[in-house]
Amino acid sequence: MKPDSSKDLEKSYFDVLGLCCSSEVPLIEKILKPLEGVHHVSVVVPTRTVIVVHDVGVISQSQIVKALNQARLEANVRMKGDQSYRNKWPSPYAILCGVLLLLSFLQYVYSPFKWVALGAVAVGIVPLILKAVASLRNLRIDINVLMIIAVAGSIILKDYWEAGTIVFLLTISEWLETRASHKATAVMSSLMSIAPQKAVLADTGEEVNTKDVMVNTRLAVKAGTMIPIDGVVVEGNCEVDEKALTGESFPVSKQVDSIVWAGTVNLNGYISVKTSALADACVVAKMAKLVEEAQNSKSKTQRYVDKIANYYTPAVCIVAICLAGVPAALRVHDVQKWFHLALVVLVSACPCALILSTPVAAFCALSKAATSGLLVKGAEYLETLSKVKFICFDKTGTITKGEFSVSSFHPLVDNHKLLYW
Repeated sequence: MKPDSSKDLEKSYFDVLGLCCSSEVPLIEKILKPLEGVHHVSVVVPTRTVIVVHDVGVISQSQIVKALNQARLEANVRMKGDQSYRNKWPSPYAILCGVLLLLSFLQYVYSPFKWVALGAVAVGIVPLILKAVASLRNLRIDINVLMIIAVAGSIILKDYWEAGTIVFLLTISEWLETRASHKATAVMSSLMSIAPQKAVLADTGEEVNTKDVMVNTRLAVKAGTMIPIDGVVVEGNCEVDEKALTGESFPVSKQVDSIVWAGTVNLNGYISVKTSALADACVVAKMAKLVEEAQNSKSKTQRYVDKIANYYTPAVCIVAICLAGVPAALRVHDVQKWFHLALVVLVSACPCALILSTPVAAFCALSKAATSGLLVKGAEYLETLSKVKFICFDKTGTITKGEFSVSSFHPLVDNHKLLYW
């Protein structure tokens, strides 16, 4: 990296809907890391997020998106503050596939309807074929390749309805995963956007972006508004709600020379704050960075599962080939039953459930903890917490009320004498 290029480095976030599980992570790294101008790539599987640190003078966000979409990963740039669900409904492919599959049930009334299931396969399998081709082009076997083999096998065995069902269930499951990942992303986005993006200059009353505010700038903070940047009170007094950062439920009184933090709320009164840090260096920004690092970190269990996953998919293929090939070579009776069993293995032994189990569990725990005001630095520490037997802690205002009462009474003299006195 050139010394003068660091100022052009930018951290960009991309939603990658084609990121099914951590088995796609090596593919994404293989695509992006060789690109000129890309300095660092990290992938958050549960939220289907790819974070890229890149030199904007060498490679733009659109070029990164284009590189990802050449592998059919359905990538797009995440817009700041965008928490809407882009996939509220399944794709037209999935809907039409489901309708045709329902119509194929009429085969029990009129047998030619069984061919409608082939129509369901033809409609729904298009996205899967495109993804499978992209994976094979990168010398990788993923879930899409396994499912296409299973669908082709079902058609060869003339079980058209089963082939249509496999395609429909896979497209619907991908849509449900996408919905879940958008919800998880929204939780983290709300956590990382505690501090406001705008600030009001005390001298002019002008509203500016917080990222443009320099150190030692006087900002105006009115009652009921959020403090945009860390600083020191230079005028006025008020009470501030700091529970978003400290967990302390009681308002904290602030006067001249008091320190205030971004992301906390001015409950009453007007104050003027002289900034002591840039927006990116505020306590709340560091907190967001900790959350992001926690998402990217992997526990021992997760690393172990990822290592197994590298060999798991090829192993499933070998088992399926053996189940179909060995009985055929031995010319056993009812060889079609063994072919069907091999297809069942391909579908039921799909690696996604295994690979997604640990990161999703860890991510849900980290998200729940973060939204409750508890920051855990990574999944590794969650595993350590699971071994803890006893926890003793106290914090006035959150666990206790700060109101004392007598719980027991032990006099050092005789009770009658005490009463007499």
